[in-house]
Order: sequence, then C-alpha cells, then structure tokens
Amino acid sequence: MAFCKYSIDMLANNTTAVDNIFINNYLPYAEPSFVKVYLYGLYKCQDSNAKDNTLENFANELNMKQEEVENAFYYWQEQGLVQLLNVIPFEVRYLPISDVLTNTKKYNAKKYETFNAQAQEILCGRMITPNEYREYYDIIERLHMEKEALLMIINYCVNIKGNNVGYAYITTIAKDWANQKITTAKQVEERLLEFETLRTGMEYIIKLLGIKRLANIEERTLYQKWIQEGFDDEVLTFVAKKAKSKSKANFAYMDIMLDKYYSQKLFSVNEIELYEEEKSKATQIARNLAKNLGLYYENIEPVVDNYIFNWINLGFSEKMLEEISNYCFKTNVRTLEGMNKVLDKFYKLGILTEKGLQEYFDSVLVVDKKIKEILEAIGLSRNVNQFDRDKYKIWKEVWKMPDDVIAYACTLAVGKEQPMQYLSSIISSFHDKNITNLEDAKISFEIVNPKTQKSNFSTGRSYTREEMNSLFQSIEEIEI
Repeated sequence: MAFCKYSIDMLANNTTAVDNIFINNYLPYAEPSFVKVYLYGLYKCQDSNAKDNTLENFANELNMKQEEVENAFYYWQEQGLVQLLNVIPFEVRYLPISDVLTNTKKYNAKKYETFNAQAQEILCGRMITPNEYREYYDIIERLHMEKEALLMIINYCVNIKGNNVGYAYITTIAKDWANQKITTAKQVEERLLEFETLRTGMEYIIKLLGIKRLANIEERTLYQKWIQEGFDDEVLTFVAKKAKSKSKANFAYMDIMLDKYYSQKLFSVNEIELYEEEKSKATQIARNLAKNLGLYYENIEPVVDNYIFNWINLGFSEKMLEEISNYCFKTNVRTLEGMNKVLDKFYKLGILTEKGLQEYFDSVLVVDKKIKEILEAIGLSRNVNQFDRDKYKIWKEVWKMPDDVIAYACTLAVGKEQPMQYLSSIISSFHDKNITNLEDAKISFEIVNPKTQKSNFSTGRSYTREEMNSLFQSIEEIEI
C-alpha cells in the first residue's frame, strides 16, 4: 500500500490532463469504445495503487466486457501509447505521447506485403529502401491515410517527376494533403480531377513563364489556390507577363504578387493596373519625402505601404505632403512617424491641401504677431506660448473683446509685477461687466489716458527660423 495517496474526494475534484496530440492525431480515428477505455485508464492512473484498480472493476465501471477492454488496450499498444506489462493479471502502463512521435515504430511486414509490391511496381525506376517504406507506413498509420490513397499519390508524383522520383518529394506531398484532411482514395481522386480540370490553363502559364517542363505539384497547388481565390485566366496571364518582365518568371513570385492583390481585393486587370499606377506614383512620393527628411531606404516599399497610401487615402495632396516634409525637416522632425503625427493633427483640423496649410500658417503667424505686440506692450520680451494663444483665443473668439479695449488694458498692466496675469484679470473684469467698447472700459476704471496707443496688428508671410519654430510649437500643442 502506498505511503501517501489522494483521498477519494480529492481524486473526484481533480483534473485529468489529456495531451492535445492524442485529441488531434488519435481520437478522431479510433473506435469510440477504444477512446473511452484510453481516457478512463488515464484517469485511473492517478490512483494506481487503489484496491479496486483491476480489469474486472474497470470493465464493470464502463459497462463493457473484459475482452472489449483488453482489445482496446491492444489497439493502443499497437499505436504506441501504452505498454502491456502482463496478461494475467492484466496490467497496462501508459507511455508519453511525445515519445511516440519521435521514436521509430516497428511495423508488421506481413501487413504491408501487398502495399509494398504495388508501390515498388509504380516506382519501377529504382528500389524502395526499408527507410522509405517506414516513411510510408508512418503516413498510413500516424496520419491515417488509406493505403490506396498513398499509392495514388505515389503514382501521381511519378507522372510529374518520373519513375525515379525521390521519396522525400512523395512524402512531402502526402503529408501536406493529409494535413488538409485528404486521406482517402476518393478524396485523392477528387483532388487529382481538380488538377486535371485546371491543366490547360496551368500549362499555358508554364509556357508563358518560359518553364520548359511539366508543372510540379507545388505549382499545381498554387494554381488551384489562385483559381479558388477568384482570379481568372486573364489576371493570371497579366501577372505572369509582369513577373517575366521583371526576370522573376516563377510561380513563387506570382504567388507573392497575387497575395498582395488578394489582400487589396483586386480581381480584374483594370483594378490591378490602376493599383500599380497609383503605387508607382506613391513610390516616387515616398522617395521625395524621404529625401526631404534626410532619410534613406534601400527598400522603399514598406514606406509606401505603411505611410504613403494611408496619407493619400486620408485625402492629403502630393503638394501638401511635400510642404509638410520640408516643414518637418526645418523643425527637426526627421522621421516618418514624426511626420505622421504632424499630419494627424492637420487631418483633425481638416487641413489636407497646401492652400489650406498656407492659410493656417498665415493665421497662426498673424495671431502670434498680435500676441507678441501685446507682450511687448506690457513690458515682456519672451516668445509666444500656447497659454498666451489660449488666453487670446478666449478674449477674441469667445468674449469678442475689441482690439482697442485689449490695447487699453495693456496700458494698465505696464509696470505690474506679473503683467500678463494682471492683464488677464482686467480683461476678465471687462467681460464680467459686459464692457465691449473703449469708452466704457475707461469709465469702469475712472481713468482717462489720452496717451494710450492702439495696437497696430500687421500681417505678414516671411517665415523666419523663429516663426517656423513658433508654427511648430503651435502645432505640437494643438489639442483636438
């Protein structure tokens, strides 16, 4: 009796781990009763020393005959998942499933006598080695492919490659089809009929690419995929000619191109030509922008896909992108991601063209010039910041405060310890009293100051380095 063991309650509340390899590779192909025996045995292994852990009790608990249980375990031993230690009394040891896939399994030679003879007859150009046979047996037993199905695949590979075709080629095709759940003779026949239906079009593409041989199985599979995805012969001919013109006359390059068109939902020659034309234009834009930013890309295509197309789709004009790239370079924004952030802010402002950009820059500089004059009027000689812009926006756009009233308030703030804060409080008091003209402003303070100078707010478009930095700062601080 074991020194330590689980209680009955703990066993009942515990879990039994089932390897996913069993679920994927064995469960779908075994008899239901065999699966039941395997899983219940796995559960019983958790308390292997229990007195009731016998074949008789095991069979009674599953409502099965002892012989049925034994047959199930014989089956699992043949699969390599268990080992029978004794027949009387019946004793089973469960084995790690991962070992089954890595260990070389021994097969019953008599079981495959007919298959061996048929396979050798098909591969009459060479002798089949024992290792090759074992590969075939593995496909039959572990991937659950019918013998007749595998023989049909071997015959098909011979038709493509010749009767001395290597078994690595055969097993690669067989495993690929098995993973696609093509494992029966009927399913293989259906796949071969599909290939035959597509043969004429496929041979034309092969000839067009200048390939002087029959299409191999990989090329036939790709051709079938293209047809299933919705590409017609006109598109495939167009793509084949395009691939050949680039000295990449092969199915692999065609597949790369067609995958790209498929992802873009392009299924006609007209759609593809328009896309390629736009891409060519976008590529040139990408090169120009990279040059403006001082960047170099050996492969410009990721720039086109990740940035240029997105910007064009948002509505930005080519000239606008040029202007922004120059603007970014002058303001030390010298990455595409940095430029993307600037464009994102303009997009939120609805500025998509160079004309809109110019109008925005002019408006920013005009406002900054007016704010700069206010700062100088109250005795401050610093640059304009976003706080100044926010205050000025409230005074002008929200409170509708006239320029002459603001200018008068500036005269009152001169010489104060914190003139900008004092100016804000004066204008706020004007707003609270609903004062919107100069005379009322003077009366409210009971001050007459004939020397008050009106602000002379001018406009201009000469972008100095200081102005450019001011523009950049204004954009950086935009909150949408």
